Amino acid sequence: MEIGPQQIGKVLITAGIVLIVAGGLFLALGKLGLFRLPGDLEFGGKNWRVYAPLGTCVLLSILLTLAMWLIQYFKR
Repeated sequence: MEIGPQQIGKVLITAGIVLIVAGGLFLALGKLGLFRLPGDLEFGGKNWRVYAPLGTCVLLSILLTLAMWLIQYFKR
């Protein structure tokens, strides 16, 4: 299978659309407060800050695991 400029263009357009959707999703979820869960750690000093979203990572991991499980279940 030869990859030409047409296929690369389609891949780039698809990747751009996926990035736009993901960006919009992150903006919407940020406004809903998803990224400030109780398990998220944030600390810092006068000129620096560290943010470790542990609670958010656990929640996203559970949701993605459930989504992948459902996809596999309905694929059978």
